Amino acid sequence: MESTYLQKHLGTCLTQGLAEVARVRPTDPIEYLALWIYKYKENLAMEQRRQEEMVELEYERELARKEQEIMERLKAEELLLQQQQLALQMELEMQKKEKERLEELQRTQEQLEKEMRTSVESTPKSEDTFYPEETLLDTSKTLAEISDRYGAPNLSRVEELDETILSDVALNIDQDL
Repeated sequence: MESTYLQKHLGTCLTQGLAEVARVRPTDPIEYLALWIYKYKENLAMEQRRQEEMVELEYERELARKEQEIMERLKAEELLLQQQQLALQMELEMQKKEKERLEELQRTQEQLEKEMRTSVESTPKSEDTFYPEETLLDTSKTLAEISDRYGAPNLSRVEELDETILSDVALNIDQDL
């Protein structure tokens, strides 16, 4: 039992120390062996601290690597969010410009309608009045073209002849008889 204790706790130390004493052959081998054992103990403690530091350093490296990965993911997400925000801003600007364009078109249309109403009201109402072609746009279309309802009649356009031409033709017929 004592031999196992000595072998377990002092076996390696004493074996190496005695081998060192035999190799060096100091003048005082007991003092040399005592100092060598103290140094051996210090070396073991230093090696143990160094191993603990290596484990701690490896742990810190792993934490730093994970933190770096997280930072890279955060930067990628931030970049993605910035791109999405930029796209959203561009979309909003496009919608705003489209809205402004539609409002401008509506104002222009209202102004044209107002001008048309004022020009129609200011012109005298008689059958002999000449209306420009632009004001008669709606009269050149058929009922089916004007109406977009389902089942609207499809009436063909009938050309009307000018009455003055008809009266001249009628006069010529009377003269021939």
